[in-house]
Amino acid sequence: MLVEEATGGPRISATNEAAEALRIHIGDGVSDARAKAHFLQVEAADPKSDAVALEHLALWATRYTPAVALFDEQNGADGFFLDISGAASLFGGEEKLIADLAHRLERFGLSPRLAVADTPGMAWALSHFHRSPHSILPSADALACEDAVEALADLPIGALRLAPATKRTLRRLGFKRVGALIEAPRAPFASRFEAELLRRLDQALGRLPEPLVFLAPPPVYRKIIRLIEPIFSQDAIIALTKRLMRSLIFALRRDGVGARQLRLTLFRVDGEVFSFDLGLAMPSRDVEHVGRLLALKLERLASQQPRSTDARRRRPGKDRGFSGMSRKPGKALPEAIDAGFGFEAVSLDVTLAERMDPTQSGFAGVGDDSERAARCAALIDGLRQRLGPRSVRRLAPRESHLPEKAEACHDASDAPSCWERPTSARLRPPLLLRRAEPAQVVALMPEGAPRRFRWRGETHGVALAQGPERIAAEWWREREPQPTRDYYLVENEEGRRFWLYREGLYGRETASPRWFVHGFFA
Repeated sequence: MLVEEATGGPRISATNEAAEALRIHIGDGVSDARAKAHFLQVEAADPKSDAVALEHLALWATRYTPAVALFDEQNGADGFFLDISGAASLFGGEEKLIADLAHRLERFGLSPRLAVADTPGMAWALSHFHRSPHSILPSADALACEDAVEALADLPIGALRLAPATKRTLRRLGFKRVGALIEAPRAPFASRFEAELLRRLDQALGRLPEPLVFLAPPPVYRKIIRLIEPIFSQDAIIALTKRLMRSLIFALRRDGVGARQLRLTLFRVDGEVFSFDLGLAMPSRDVEHVGRLLALKLERLASQQPRSTDARRRRPGKDRGFSGMSRKPGKALPEAIDAGFGFEAVSLDVTLAERMDPTQSGFAGVGDDSERAARCAALIDGLRQRLGPRSVRRLAPRESHLPEKAEACHDASDAPSCWERPTSARLRPPLLLRRAEPAQVVALMPEGAPRRFRWRGETHGVALAQGPERIAAEWWREREPQPTRDYYLVENEEGRRFWLYREGLYGRETASPRWFVHGFFA
């Protein structure tokens, strides 16, 4: 049994069949339970670890349907809902889907109780209180389905997921089965009990909707391949990803959209799940491009966890396999992805799709902009997968003539095309310092060009100087007046070019102007 601390001492939070046979129930005190059976095995409950394990199992269940919702605290936090609308036919019907799900869960060492019904409330009630561990209620209109009312009427009132206080009050009033509540007038219950009682009853019968919070928003488009023989290599995964993407193209082209965000999910034989998100700079239907991005992402994962010893090359479980099974040759997966007994299913989801207008490229000079934008987007996607999603940034123009404020840094995927500085803009250095650094400058006159300057402890003689370019302060944005800047492009005796500016007009804004180094040219 599992116990947790509570008011009045530790209480039982989970039991097994042997404990229930001794009439030991959840909520009983540990001392009372030991009085019934002194040989009890008691362990401390760990709700956080249980929640993580349940979420991991629910993520694995997305191999049946992308719409999976966890049981919350009111539902017992001991299972999950599967919305199999439209998915059961892929397995040959609800019976075969339930049989496959039960078989796999039993292989994981679990004893599942499964139920299929039109409403989440009815499915929860049948899975917890039906005599059979695997039950299916025929689908029909819940408002007029006598089978649904009959199935729910035979269950105890605990099947309605009521609060403990509400259940105790109903038992004291003599209500033990849900059928007694269905047949009784509703007005007395509405006046004496909270709205929870009638709401749960109506949700189970389909009279009120019960929204579910899924683990992830259902994908816009989805394809999944269930394999007869597990796969282990990176080459096989990339090939299957291309195959899945190719099968999605018809639906994407039909709707006039392209994939902007993709999620690849690998389902391992023993229930482990690995998922990878691929973000694209612009909508695309290019199969080879998606496969190339996945290959780059896997290469980056491999570079982040280098293996230096033979022991690390031979990971636990990596070289195990079923009897008679041999691995197909191919490039090994990164250290972070342990194939174990192999992956038995692979799914590709389009989590974000955007409109993709057709382009004309059959005539010379037509479609050049779109082709250039596609090449730029492909470059951004490749860099993001190789260096990381946050390592690639882009510059966007801002309405300001101050150099440090004229451009803003954004994520590279925010814009589908590359931005170029207008040809009419002033010459600017390709490398601008985050903050201008002070320098000591010698000039022929206070307002003349620099002849020599010292910066970062090194003295530079000026061979050529171009300027000044005067930039005034943005008086409409600043509360206090800011000094004027005079920028110079200077070249030292070694051929290196610097961008310097003098701050403050001599005799009008300051008596001793200061100099700064703001950037560099190639």
